[in-house]
Amino acid sequence: MTAERVCTTAELEVNKPFKVVLDGTAIVIVKDSAGDIHAIGDTCTHGDISLSEGFVEDDSIECWAHGSAFSLKTGKPSNLPAYEPVPVFVVNVDADGVVSIDPHEIVSV
Repeated sequence: MTAERVCTTAELEVNKPFKVVLDGTAIVIVKDSAGDIHAIGDTCTHGDISLSEGFVEDDSIECWAHGSAFSLKTGKPSNLPAYEPVPVFVVNVDADGVVSIDPHEIVSV
């Protein structure tokens, strides 16, 4: 499968989660305060909660329901109750600022 266009960098607000579903996979996209674009699995590994409804701070996103925070770079949780990481996806940004993601191209899990 190839990467699918999901948005443009201009459509992303800093530190505001943006949810997409690609080939049945829910993914949350975040533009951090440095302008870097991250894509991680949208479901908290502690419970079936959408991380796109959570809070972004520094380089992590926090589950609103249980408080576990996940690294936007590695997908690893930094605190309990979650102890399993979420997948991190490869993000492609072209010269026009178009953001594309292949839901089958995982950097880490």
